[in-house]
Amino acid sequence: MNNDENLRYPIGRHAGKDSHTLAEVNGFIAQIEAAPEQIELLAKKLSDKGSLDIAYREGGWTARQVLHHLPDSHLNAYIRTKWTLTENTPIIKAYDEKAWALTPEANADPAVSISFLKALHSKWVILLKGLSEEDFSRKFYHPDSKKHVRLDQLMAIYAWHGEHHLGHLKIVDGK
Repeated sequence: MNNDENLRYPIGRHAGKDSHTLAEVNGFIAQIEAAPEQIELLAKKLSDKGSLDIAYREGGWTARQVLHHLPDSHLNAYIRTKWTLTENTPIIKAYDEKAWALTPEANADPAVSISFLKALHSKWVILLKGLSEEDFSRKFYHPDSKKHVRLDQLMAIYAWHGEHHLGHLKIVDGK
């Protein structure tokens, strides 16, 4: 990987699989559950250092934008989870994450988004821990990728997503 690739993907690109075992899914749920506390600790450190408005790479988001992006993205994943559990192979709504990162609240104190992320993950984890192995094979259709996505795949993506952006925050912390 070149240096820009290392900065873009500090933990590597997500390597998707067709399906995951229940043990793997439980590991993803544990990562999702742990992410808000890890993010909060690093955000406090960045805030204390005055580093929230430093980008993790040239042309990349600032730490503040990353901190606001996480609950936006994970809220969409939570909603996709609920649709998938309550509808038969729903077509989900895609969103423009780059445009969302430029809305006015993305300049606010990230403590608001961290509180939201903590509450969201608490609710999401309760939901996920209550699902059966069969539930994780349910699918939604993503209109942008034109692919069906299983809930176990979604859990893998969002376990990776939290770690991915935690990696970006660690890059800012090291600057």
